[in-house]
Amino acid sequence: MTGIIAATGTKAAVATKASSRTRTRARSGPRRRQGSHWWIHVVLGVGGFVMAFPFIWQIIMALSTNAQVTSPTPVFWPGQLQWQNFAQVFERLPFLSQLATSVWVTLIRTVVQIILCTFAGYAFARMRFRGRGLILGIVLSILLVPSQVYLISQYQIVQGLGWLDTLAGIVAPGLFSAFGTFLMRTAFLNMPAELEEAARMDGANPFQTFWRIMLPLARPSMSVLAITTVLWSWNELLWPLVVSTRAESMPLAAGLATLSSDRTVNYPVLMAASLMAMAPVLIMFIVLQRRVIDGLASSGLK
Repeated sequence: MTGIIAATGTKAAVATKASSRTRTRARSGPRRRQGSHWWIHVVLGVGGFVMAFPFIWQIIMALSTNAQVTSPTPVFWPGQLQWQNFAQVFERLPFLSQLATSVWVTLIRTVVQIILCTFAGYAFARMRFRGRGLILGIVLSILLVPSQVYLISQYQIVQGLGWLDTLAGIVAPGLFSAFGTFLMRTAFLNMPAELEEAARMDGANPFQTFWRIMLPLARPSMSVLAITTVLWSWNELLWPLVVSTRAESMPLAAGLATLSSDRTVNYPVLMAASLMAMAPVLIMFIVLQRRVIDGLASSGLK
């Protein structure tokens, strides 16, 4: 009887030690994992600083004097902040008119591209018609040709229409996008065919199927198309410089290029103008950050 009690006590002691070791491991495990991955945070922090440093340096240059910027010894912080550089932007450029031109160009192109590319992508993905493969190949071949190749022909067309130095001349070549058509076609191809069959059985016509069923499911890809169109239209430089010669009719990207065309460049004013031109897109990204990231992640675009 005594041996049984002793054996039972020994087993209880062993079980108690095992449970205490398990608790110790459970407590020390997350700490060890957190401590062993500290270098990842260091690497990410250094990488984030390297990526943000050009933007920080741009802000420093915008608040410095031209002598400090052009000095052989870099000045990492100006002694006195030169806020008048931002005021000089309005003296050197018709900033408000160029801002309005950029907003209208970006808005019109984004809306029209979403409409045209969505309809074209659905037609190429879900409809059967004669010559579909040939037309799709011609559209996608535009992606293989640099835009500079047909720059002269576009200029001749715009000149013949009398659209030089006008908003229509800047907007017209960017109303359709082969990339947007390919993106929306891929989005509609990945949708199950059972959705169309169910809609057809319920008596929906092709347009109702597209508008009520397929289009709501393509909203993430439409968000990606809108984001890329906004960025591309806002930052486009070559075509606005070619088609517009008056400063009042230029968008901001082309207007900033004229600041660096003089023999002496005022870099602080140029950096201040760049920050002011960047602000609307940056604010839009901060406000719509979650929607932008979700759209890019769901579409698989990198």
